[in-house]
Amino acid sequence: MQTDMTHGPIMKSMLIFAAPMVLGNLLQQCYNIADTLIVGRYLGSDALAAVGSSFTLMTFLTSILLGLCMGSGAFFSIRFGEKDETGLKDGICASFLLILLLTAVLNIIAFILLDKVKIFMNIPPDIWDYMRDYLAVIFCGIFATFLYNYFSSLLRAVGNSVVPLVFLAISAVLNIGLDFLFVFGFKRGTAGAAEATLIAQYIAGIGIAVYSVKYVPYLKFKKGELRIRRGVMKNIMGFSILTCIQQSVMNLGILLVQGIINSFGASVMTAFAAAVKIDAFAYMPVQDFGNAFSTFIAQNYGAKKPERIRSGLKYAAAVSIIFCAVISAAIWIFAQPLMMLFVNAEETAIIAEGVRYLHIEGTFYFGIGCLFLLYGFYRALGRPRMSVVLTVLSLGTRVLLAYLLSAVPEVGVTGIWWSVPIGWLLADAVGIAYYAIGKKSLLSYEYKL
Repeated sequence: MQTDMTHGPIMKSMLIFAAPMVLGNLLQQCYNIADTLIVGRYLGSDALAAVGSSFTLMTFLTSILLGLCMGSGAFFSIRFGEKDETGLKDGICASFLLILLLTAVLNIIAFILLDKVKIFMNIPPDIWDYMRDYLAVIFCGIFATFLYNYFSSLLRAVGNSVVPLVFLAISAVLNIGLDFLFVFGFKRGTAGAAEATLIAQYIAGIGIAVYSVKYVPYLKFKKGELRIRRGVMKNIMGFSILTCIQQSVMNLGILLVQGIINSFGASVMTAFAAAVKIDAFAYMPVQDFGNAFSTFIAQNYGAKKPERIRSGLKYAAAVSIIFCAVISAAIWIFAQPLMMLFVNAEETAIIAEGVRYLHIEGTFYFGIGCLFLLYGFYRALGRPRMSVVLTVLSLGTRVLLAYLLSAVPEVGVTGIWWSVPIGWLLADAVGIAYYAIGKKSLLSYEYKL
C-alpha cells in the first residue's frame, strides 16, 4: 500500500499516514517500559540504573543510523513526489551502500570502545558490571537496527507506514515475551534482557528487508539499473550525513547530560532512568507526527505544490500544540503513580526526583512538539543544515546550562531538568524566525536536491 500525499485532504492525509507510525512507536515505548519494569522490579535498582544508562548510549548510537536513514528517506520522498523512478532507484543503491558501510564501522568502534564507556559516562563501579553485561550483547544488534530503519524509511517515503508498524509490533511483543523467558526462566540478568532485545531486533530487521525486496517495485532492478552514480552518492551523502549529524548531536547532548546525572549517584540515575521512559512515551506521538509531516512536505515539495505545503504547516502546528497540551496536563496529574510503576513505593527519594523531572519537562511539551515539526520541515525541503543548527542550539544550550546550573549547590540536579525546556524554546524561536524571514525563498524551488 502506498499513499500519495500530493492530493486529497491535507489533514486527513497526514493523520492517516502518521497513525501507524505513532502506534508503532507507542508499541516500542510499551516494550521499553515493560523492559524497564521487569528489570527494575525483579533485578533491582542498580540493574535498572545500568539498563537506563545503556539505553541512553544505545539511543545515541542508533540515532546515527536513524539520521542516515531519515535523510535518505527525505530524498526518496522528493523523488517519489517528482515521479522520478530512475532517480529513486539510483538513490536506493547509493544510500544502501553508504549506510551499510557506516554501520560496519560503527559496530567495530562500539566494541573497541566498550570498556571506555565506564569512564566517559561516569558509571559507578557497582553499576558497571550490570551495564557491561548488557552492552556486550546489545552492540551485536546494531546491524539489525540498520536493516529495520533503512527499509522502514524507504517504505514510509513511498507512502507505506503500515508494514513498518507490523514488523515493529511483532518485535515488541516478542521482546516482552523473551524478556520474561531470559530474565526469569534462564536467570540471565541484564544480559538476558539484552539477548531478548537482540533476537527481536533481528526478526524485525530481516523480516522487513525480505518483505521490501519481494514487494516494493522500486527494488526490482533491471539490467543496468543496479549502479552507483557519483552525483547521486554526493547528494545522498550531503543530505543523509547532515541529518545523521542532526540526530547524533541531539543524542550526544543527551548522553553528555547522562554523564552529569550519573555523577549524582545511583538514586538520581534510577529516577532519571524511569522518568525518561515516561517522558519519551508522552511525547513520542508528536515526534512520529513530525516525521509523517516531513514525508508530506517532501512529497509536495517534489510535486511543486507550495500552497499545499503552507496549509499543511498550519494544520500540523495546531494538531501538535493541542496534543501536547493534553499530554502535559496528564503528566502533571499522574507523575507520581507513573513513577511508582517502576520504583517500589518505599523508594521515596527516587520517586520524588522523578516526579520533579516530569513536572518540569511535562509543562513544556509544546516546545519539543514544535521542534520536531521544524526538524522535519527543513529536512523535507532539502535544508538539513538548518535542522543541524536548531539541534546544536537546543542541545548546546541544554548541555551548557546543565553543567553550569548543576554546579550551583542551591540548584543541583534540578538545573539539569530546567536546561531541557530552555533549549527547546530557544531553538523553536530561531526556527520560526528563520521561516518567517525566508519563507518565499524556502519554497521557491531554486534549490535543487
